[in-house]
Amino acid sequence: MAEPELIEFDLFYDYQCPFVYRAAVLLEAVAASGARRLRTGWRYFSLSQVNSRVDGWTVWGAPPQEVVPGRLAFQAAEAARRQGGFASFHLALLHARHRDGLDLDRPAVVEQVAASSGLNLERFRADVADPAILEALARDHQHGVNEYGVFGTPTFVFPDGSAAYVRLGSPNEDGDPIELFDRLLLVAAHEPRIREIKRPRKPAPN
Repeated sequence: MAEPELIEFDLFYDYQCPFVYRAAVLLEAVAASGARRLRTGWRYFSLSQVNSRVDGWTVWGAPPQEVVPGRLAFQAAEAARRQGGFASFHLALLHARHRDGLDLDRPAVVEQVAASSGLNLERFRADVADPAILEALARDHQHGVNEYGVFGTPTFVFPDGSAAYVRLGSPNEDGDPIELFDRLLLVAAHEPRIREIKRPRKPAPN
C-alpha cells in the first residue's frame, strides 16, 4: 500500500482555548490511524494579547512578576522545545488543562507535566525563567496577525496561504475522525468561497 500523501499546515493556538484542545484530539486520532500523514506546525498565539485593551502592553513584554493568563504555558512549551521534547509535552499540557482541569498558570502544574514528559527539570526551570524564552511567542503571534490576519484560535494556515478559524464540537461525539478531518480540509483549505459558517444556538427551554 502506498504511503499517504503528506498534509502540511500551521496551526495557531493558545493552551487556554478549548477549541484548540478539540482540534488537537482530532489531529491525534487522525495521525494515529495511519490513514493520513500530517505535519502540523504549532504556532503560538496569545488570546490574552488579543483581549488586552491597554495600548502598548504585550504579553511578551509584561514584567515577569505580572500574572498574565496563558503566558507560563507558552514559556513552558518553548522550554520543552529547547530540549527536543515539544511534541509529547505539548499534548500532555493540553490534556492537563482541558481533560484534567488543571491551572497552567501555576508553576507546579507545568513542572509536573514536564517531569511526566521526561524533560530535565533543572534545565526546564532555567529556560522558563530566561527572558528570551518569549521571543518565539512574539514572533509567531505578530506573524500570524500581520501575515494572515489571525484573530483567534485555532486557526489553520495552509501552504498556499489560505487560513481558516475552526471551532469543532466535543471530541467525545461519535463519528469517524478521518471523515471529519477530510471535510474540514475540503472547506478550510480548498473552498475559499466559503468565508464563514456559524451555527445559531437554540434558546434554553424555560
